[in-house]
Amino acid sequence: MAWKLGQFTLDPERFELARDGTAMRVEPQVLTLLIHLIRNRDRMVGKEEIARVVWNGKHVSDASISSRIRSAREAIGDTGKNQSFIRTVHGRGFRFAAEVAEVPAARPARAEQTAGPDSAELSRPSVAVLPFRPLGATPDLKFLAEAIPHEIIQALSRMRWLAVIARGSSFRFSKAGTDLDLVGAALGAGYTLSGMVEIQRRAVVVVIELADVGRGEVIWGDRLTAPMDEIERLRQRIASHVATALDLHVPQNEARLAGLGGSDRLDAWSNFHLGLNQLYRFKPDANHKARGYFDRAVKLDPRFARAHAGLSFTRFLDAFLHLGPDDREATAAARRHAERGLELDPLDPFVHFTMGRSFWLTGDPETAAGWLKRAVELNPNYAQGYYASAFTAMLTGNIAAADSEIDAALNLSPLDPLLYAMHGVRAFSLIQTGDLRAAARWADRAATTPGAHYLIAMIAAMANGLAGRHQQAARWRQEARRRKPDACAAQFFAAFPLVDGDPRARIAAELRRQGF
Repeated sequence: MAWKLGQFTLDPERFELARDGTAMRVEPQVLTLLIHLIRNRDRMVGKEEIARVVWNGKHVSDASISSRIRSAREAIGDTGKNQSFIRTVHGRGFRFAAEVAEVPAARPARAEQTAGPDSAELSRPSVAVLPFRPLGATPDLKFLAEAIPHEIIQALSRMRWLAVIARGSSFRFSKAGTDLDLVGAALGAGYTLSGMVEIQRRAVVVVIELADVGRGEVIWGDRLTAPMDEIERLRQRIASHVATALDLHVPQNEARLAGLGGSDRLDAWSNFHLGLNQLYRFKPDANHKARGYFDRAVKLDPRFARAHAGLSFTRFLDAFLHLGPDDREATAAARRHAERGLELDPLDPFVHFTMGRSFWLTGDPETAAGWLKRAVELNPNYAQGYYASAFTAMLTGNIAAADSEIDAALNLSPLDPLLYAMHGVRAFSLIQTGDLRAAARWADRAATTPGAHYLIAMIAAMANGLAGRHQQAARWRQEARRRKPDACAAQFFAAFPLVDGDPRARIAAELRRQGF
């Protein structure tokens, strides 16, 4: 919603003042003042309140406030003599007195998009990483308070789905207690990441908060510590930790917000996030709903690469879990949608991830490995990319590489939606090395993790059977049958086409023994 003031239009969301449809150049403090006066036009706004909003609570003189009021009046054609818009309440404050009409905010049309992923760009989530607050005056703390958020900005900039405000803009808001509305309005950011740095008993402590600007809510926070002599390692750990956390929490919050609005008002990104929310439930009805959301996202923006990758993911699940009537058609569609995503955005890790996994379905893990390696190169903090690389290494019998990649995935994202699959790959690798008791423990963990499907239950049944834990194996065998009554060894090896002959033969014999 925007405000109409005669020939002027003020859009608080875009932080823009226009005259007769043409945007004007206005100082940020003046725009902030105008927005606050109009938003509170039903009352007088005192000088202390203006200082708090415009100068972040810093003490300023009456002359400074008068200067900003004068500039605000000039911007909208008012004067101190006429006071048609901004009226002075002598000795106390100011009140916005003119008639204000609320009108729909002007937005670029979405119906016909022809160049690049522009319409998706308009609505993708955005974050401003603010300079951290040093709780102390030592040079080390002041350095870290800027160095850590700078490295976070660099890490987040690799994430193609997230718009990251440049350091030169976000670092203008260095004062403690900066109002989130002001940051959001000035920078156009939907989220802010802020933090504090202090030294406690020869250890560096960093506290981080991610806030939804529009709702004024903290949606994620964490506290990380390290000894003083490990500061460099801590900086790297924080950057990767934050990138992975945002990859999880921002899409969840976006899906929650999209679910609060009517479906007819959802844009391409909102549909995409709702699709992700359904996708990671790994159930037939949820996968069908996810496909519908991704389809709508593509209809709204045919050049939205991530939505095409989402469609590839749903069709991969159709083929991998045998959810539909035609595995061959689903396999071809998974490849086709991934290829379209690559045409539109060859630098998106998620697109490379879906492309790589499409080669699992055609029994070509070596080709898959190349695409998945590229996904991790594009985003070194991409936990699911490491998991998929581990899966591929496990299929080819490269257990050392599989272990290393799974360690990386678990360290980056210990609460990942694909956590059950990460545990499953570890169990499968341990079966191949002959450590059957450890394999059974990891398989139990995989099968009890949210999202686990019938193939994971089959891994748990097989691992426990090989380890001689027959009662536990029977439990998981029944669970696999409950989830998919026609589960069989052919389906299992279609999903896990092991190259190494000896482990494959041992697993096949155990599956036959259990009636699969």
